[in-house]
Amino acid sequence: MDKTEHYWKVQKVTREHNHELTPTSMVHLISNHHEMTDAARAQIDGLRVSGIATSKIVRYMAGMDGRYSLLGFLKKDVYNYADRTRHANISDGDANAVIVYLEGKAGSDPISVARYSVTKDERLANLIWADKASRADYQHFGDVLAFDSTYKKNKYKKPVVIFSSSNNHKQTMIFGFRLLFDDSATSYKWMLENLLEVMCKKKPSVVVTDGDKAIIKAVRSVLPDSTHQLCVLGILKKM
Repeated sequence: MDKTEHYWKVQKVTREHNHELTPTSMVHLISNHHEMTDAARAQIDGLRVSGIATSKIVRYMAGMDGRYSLLGFLKKDVYNYADRTRHANISDGDANAVIVYLEGKAGSDPISVARYSVTKDERLANLIWADKASRADYQHFGDVLAFDSTYKKNKYKKPVVIFSSSNNHKQTMIFGFRLLFDDSATSYKWMLENLLEVMCKKKPSVVVTDGDKAIIKAVRSVLPDSTHQLCVLGILKKM
């Protein structure tokens, strides 16, 4: 390192290889030497459609090729590919099935509502739905609104928010459900704004949450006149 000119200078070149070459059976472990072919992807897609688990797909493909080192890619590559296809565009898969179902319900029951937003690459971002009974109950018992997110308790690892309260008989009332893109303040703000739209602009007098900072920020933005309270269970969990 030339400290005056601040760059490296080559002083010696050794043309002979200075370490043992990677064995042929281990080459596929080098990141720039393993690649999944289109044929391999097509085979994985076909097996996944048949309901075969990813781990069994890898074992099957390795058995067909003779051993894992002959696959040309890693087990991790198969899992990563399966994960990417699982988050396919909204026109495919579970997201589309859910939307078609909820829109069908809204068609048979005009008072039921389903709304959703998509990302720039056309993936499902946020989804809300409420049926006739939930919307009617909110008009009577929606002065107090409680909600939190059951984060990562579903296979999509997405926040699922349940809006609830209690009636005059101390029975739990469910006002609707929300599936969010993430647990950011932006997502929670979208959720509350659409909740008000669905519930005919009626704002709760009191909002009870678990103390999540993103939720609190969204509540203050969308429901500034509502009194915010922390759930006792949420406080105890943090003690």
